[in-house]
Amino acid sequence: MEKHEFMLDSEDEGKRLDIFLAENLEEYSRSYLQKLIKENRALVNQEPGKNRSLLKEGDEIIIEIPEPKPLEIKEENIPIEIIYEDKDLLVVNKPQGMVVHPGAGNYEDTLVNALMYHCKGKLSSINGVIRPGIVHRIDKDTSGLLMVAKTDQAHRDLQKQLQDRTVSRQYLLLVHGVMEEEKAVIDAPIGRSPKNPLKMTVLDDGRYAKTHLKVLERFEKHTLLEARLETGRTHQIRVHLQYIGHSLVGDPVYGPRKSHFSREGQMLHAKTLGFVHPSTGEYMEFDSPVPDYFQKVITDLKNLKSGK
Repeated sequence: MEKHEFMLDSEDEGKRLDIFLAENLEEYSRSYLQKLIKENRALVNQEPGKNRSLLKEGDEIIIEIPEPKPLEIKEENIPIEIIYEDKDLLVVNKPQGMVVHPGAGNYEDTLVNALMYHCKGKLSSINGVIRPGIVHRIDKDTSGLLMVAKTDQAHRDLQKQLQDRTVSRQYLLLVHGVMEEEKAVIDAPIGRSPKNPLKMTVLDDGRYAKTHLKVLERFEKHTLLEARLETGRTHQIRVHLQYIGHSLVGDPVYGPRKSHFSREGQMLHAKTLGFVHPSTGEYMEFDSPVPDYFQKVITDLKNLKSGK
């Protein structure tokens, strides 16, 4: 049995219980969490909560997640965009809203289910049955490029490149507020939040984390940025942006509760990915076009800026 405990901050006051849990337990689907709430596995101030329960600052929330049943990942014929593929690896352009790999209560419609079908099970086994082929991840609501290993040898090589910080990863993102600097480096260690163990935060004793930012365009109340990761900590870009006071537009966890563009989702796109091929030794770099949902927001902001 897995237990998660939260103490509600003022910024989350007024949220429904099921929505709060879905935002803070991203590895579980909202429908699965709603099912657990109905089974009285979620307590608010020691009393069984309801999906529509409205939360208040200071509320203590405890939810118990039952042990997962042994499972077999199903192949699913889900269309995925393959940017590159050979006998060793693939580069995939993941859409916003797709979970990378299965987890409790979310065993279907993931990128792994699609990869299992496409590759006929020929994926690296290093990360086990839940995450075959997955070398690195991006969040459900982040779109963009991922490298996937077909063989264990390719997986180990790509993993080492990540550890050695030689993989090139550049993101396009939109933040709240106008950044004055043309470039910025955020060198701030990241660890689990003492208040919420499923959130990350900047901590003195956290793990080394470094993000490079470059301004691409400024708008009246927002800034379009390019981010380059030197390290790859969980939620690194999102946490670092919150830390400098320019949270990501559409971020339900680290951003403001209300955002004009929140209906479009999280404005974070893994645009460029570069690495050395495990077999040929050739440096390869791939670029993903800006998704329609993101481009629409940028166009709207440009029109507002020009007075159209």
